Amino acid sequence: MPGHAYSRLGSFGGAAGAPSSSSAQAGSGAGGGSRAPTKGGGSARGAPGTAASAMAAARAGVGRGGGVARRAARGVLAALLRRQAVFLFAPLLYVAAMLLYMGSLPLDAVPRIIARRPPGSVYRSPQLYARLRVDMDADNSTDAICNAVAIAGFLNATLIIPNFHFHSIWKDPSKFSDIYDKDHFVQHLQNDVRVVHKIPNFIMERFGHNLSNVFNFKIKAWARIQYYKDVVLPKLIEERFIRISPFANRLSFDAPPAVQRLRCLANFEALKFSKPIVSLSQTLVYRMREKSFESDGKYISVHLRFEEDMVAFSCCVYDGGDEEKKEMDAAREIGWRGKFTKRGRVIRPGVIRMNGKCPLTPLEVGLMLRGMGFSNKTAIFLASGKIYRAKKNMAPLLEMFPLLQTKETLASEEELAPFKNFSSRMAAIDYSVCAQSEIFVTTQGGNFPHFLTGHRRYLYGGHSKTIKPDKRRLAVLFDNPRIGIDLRNIIMTDEGLDVLCHNALTQKRSRDFLVMLDIDSYL
Repeated sequence: MPGHAYSRLGSFGGAAGAPSSSSAQAGSGAGGGSRAPTKGGGSARGAPGTAASAMAAARAGVGRGGGVARRAARGVLAALLRRQAVFLFAPLLYVAAMLLYMGSLPLDAVPRIIARRPPGSVYRSPQLYARLRVDMDADNSTDAICNAVAIAGFLNATLIIPNFHFHSIWKDPSKFSDIYDKDHFVQHLQNDVRVVHKIPNFIMERFGHNLSNVFNFKIKAWARIQYYKDVVLPKLIEERFIRISPFANRLSFDAPPAVQRLRCLANFEALKFSKPIVSLSQTLVYRMREKSFESDGKYISVHLRFEEDMVAFSCCVYDGGDEEKKEMDAAREIGWRGKFTKRGRVIRPGVIRMNGKCPLTPLEVGLMLRGMGFSNKTAIFLASGKIYRAKKNMAPLLEMFPLLQTKETLASEEELAPFKNFSSRMAAIDYSVCAQSEIFVTTQGGNFPHFLTGHRRYLYGGHSKTIKPDKRRLAVLFDNPRIGIDLRNIIMTDEGLDVLCHNALTQKRSRDFLVMLDIDSYL
């Protein structure tokens, strides 16, 4: 059997039969790489000695250099393929490797990513003023009364002179006759709405002389005129005497022309300030024109809403830091208990500023006017209440406009004494002086600028000049560190009441029956 095995392998290059010992020794010595017969009886395949020796040497060299690494890789791959769940740990291994790598770097070598707040979300006007300074030479009662007249005329009811509600913030106990000329009001409405000074005794006897026994309507804000026809009128006919309290903002602006006409009639014709207010206002207008001699007696009026309650209600953040925050939180709690601290309520001062809802500061008003081209010789009348932190906030505005005046600087203490503790009467004086100005600048929404703008348009035949800045754009401009002193790209609009008062005042409406309507109006 051994001979048979050798004869099979040796037939490649020689005769059949067992190889001689000399041949085997020669092959072994020359090639050095011939292998002994294996268990199956094989040997190196019949290549010549030199070729077989070269191939064997190459295999041996590669095996020695990379065989270990190759076998290790194959072993790991085989193990992973057998246990595929191991691949789930690959992301963790990657994260661990990255953390290990990052941990080997110093902190100062890692770039810092700093998120910049959106433009216009931060109050930076003081920094802007400091940079530009070297380049420089800086109420609901009327609305409610007009709505009361409109509703009384629409329902063919008799209106009782409105009562003003005592507000916890304004703390003004003024009555209708303290602010408006009551007789003039009644006379100018006599052909459209009947107005009486007080409730007749025979009516009060039905209710035991107690107003709390009178049916009182609680009407939702901005109710449509159809609601008064469908809901209020039937009850009015049944009771013959009703109350509507409170009455601030209880009628929608979307009303028929006849109702709008009564609003205009009340606002522009029937409502006239009382004689003491008119007398002092005319005196202040005369003095303001005297101080405007360089502009031929023309002056600008600015309505500035930067009182403490206005700043608190806006929830905007300025440059007062922690002290400002404490003061504003206290003011909000006093004026609107719990309204701003309800669970789930989120206040974002930056978003409020970007939306143009923040009251302009005196500094920002000065920057805006100077940027529009008004020089430091411009005469300005400032209509406002008590400015929040007046000493600090008013200083830059006075630097930019040294000729700025207020009712307190134009009038003596004796002249202001009868009005000083009554915010509504002081506002009436501001209103009258602003109405006579060449240009009116409004800086915040509210009934004061809205009615004054419409009133001035009515007085001057539609040619009054009103500046209403786009506060969204202003917020972005004042947050731009590269801005120059020229701000003429601010958008201004001229807005008034959306009512055609000239044509509407020529119309009239008859009254079918008379009943009593008592209205408690917010001041």
